[in-house]
Amino acid sequence: MPQVTLLLSPEALTSAYDEPVLSRLRAQAGRLAVITPGEAWRIHLDVLRKTEVIFSGWGAPRMDAAFLDHAPMLRAIFYAGGSVRYFITDVVWQRGIRVSTAQAINAIPVAEYTVSTLLLGLKRFWHYARVTRDTRDFPTERPMPGAFGSTVGLVSYGTIARLVRAKLRSFELEVIVYDPFLSDEEARREDVRKVGLDELFTTADAVSVHTPHLSETAGLVRSRHFELMKPGAFFLNTARGEVVDEPEMIAVLRRRPDLQAVLDVTNPEAPLPDSPLYSLPNVVLTPHIAGSVGRECLRMGQAMVEEYERYRAGQPLRWEITADRAELIA
Repeated sequence: MPQVTLLLSPEALTSAYDEPVLSRLRAQAGRLAVITPGEAWRIHLDVLRKTEVIFSGWGAPRMDAAFLDHAPMLRAIFYAGGSVRYFITDVVWQRGIRVSTAQAINAIPVAEYTVSTLLLGLKRFWHYARVTRDTRDFPTERPMPGAFGSTVGLVSYGTIARLVRAKLRSFELEVIVYDPFLSDEEARREDVRKVGLDELFTTADAVSVHTPHLSETAGLVRSRHFELMKPGAFFLNTARGEVVDEPEMIAVLRRRPDLQAVLDVTNPEAPLPDSPLYSLPNVVLTPHIAGSVGRECLRMGQAMVEEYERYRAGQPLRWEITADRAELIA
């Protein structure tokens, strides 16, 4: 059986690989070594030299030529997390090392967070909670779209957005999508309407961003998009803060107190101490909690051990990714 090495941060080790998961992994490994934090690999070169399979998670070290030269037997990487872009380099693909990631597993809690937050946004939950607190009274006029007959706009249509759309099927609302790579045929199959980005912000009662941070998508959402939003509309970002031009967004939110934004990601993260995002009454910040946290992380570790069992059995891997796919994971 192959030499397996866990290489990640101490926090990721305890959150994604608890004892039942490790016991299952030990049964499939010739020898199981643990290197934590991940950057400590340089003082464990004897272990790395014999490693055939790496299990990792948040805090993985950058796997460039300098790293891989010390891991000549490495054949596969199983990552209990989402995006691998921060540590996987072109050299990994060039050497034919297989990579599997729990990105689709991590998408589950993000979709759950998104749907619940969108539904509250359509009820203008945060607006009326604030009004009620400030006036110490229940307002008699409560205009809001609600879910029935409303339009939800999804910016990009990757793994998470597709899960969001699936969960929204039980609600009587329309879903519109901006994604240049979504074909007309697939849009019909998914029962979504393709629109341009301007039309999405003009039409939607609630907008949810699911765009990965690429050079092409940096600052994709600008002030004009917020200006186009309906009175009382709702904006949610669980993707990457860099996708939104933050200063322009702040300027519009100052002018448009009717709009409500919930931001689980920012740029930088966390916002600087003097950022207006902390004080704007129509902004709610959550500290990047949409993805897997707490016990949810164990689901990613379990998924990667199951993937490794398929690998050992010579079966097709369920969550394997290519170089092209890795570039599109947020």
